[in-house]
Amino acid sequence: MASNLETEICEYLHQLPLEHQRYVLEFVRALVTARVQGIPGQALLRFAGTIDASDLTAMAQAIEDGCEQVHDEDW
Repeated sequence: MASNLETEICEYLHQLPLEHQRYVLEFVRALVTARVQGIPGQALLRFAGTIDASDLTAMAQAIEDGCEQVHDEDW
């Protein structure tokens, strides 16, 4: 028996043209075969609080300064 989620996905899928259905199939295949990488957050908790407050402020400012800027020469 299909779940409500599966049923809803199928309903939307049937509305798509064949080429878009193929894109969905490729995406689903990629999701199924994707391997989860990284480290669980729990393992990183030991590092909490180890970055100096002034460094955090500098990092936050650098992010703020660099956001939403387009560098045409980089394209």
